[in-house]
Amino acid sequence: MPRETYATLQAKIEKEISKLQKKAEALQTKRRKPVIASIVASMREYNITPEEITAAFSGSTRTPRATTPRKSTAQAAPKRQVAPKYRHPQTGETWSGRGKAPRWLAAEEAAGNSRESFLITQ
Repeated sequence: MPRETYATLQAKIEKEISKLQKKAEALQTKRRKPVIASIVASMREYNITPEEITAAFSGSTRTPRATTPRKSTAQAAPKRQVAPKYRHPQTGETWSGRGKAPRWLAAEEAAGNSRESFLITQ
């Protein structure tokens, strides 16, 4: 039984990949037809024009059917830095008091120290 060379194995694999890609494209085309038919039927039922679909798809709000405006991420307030509220006296590590407590603070609390003893006084 002769061993196949790398080039012949690669050619076989590429041929198989090409076949599978063609099958996937055919399956997608087959699955798209009923979806498109359903969309066209809904457009006729609700008297929606292709121009309205184009405008809605592009995000334009000029059509009367657009009821909910999209939220822009540019309008969101930027996150701001929060001043630290707790400091470890030996290591200098800090914590703002938001979110889960850091490991060093949990370990100190487990050792019997109170959280208030690590408060930063200003």
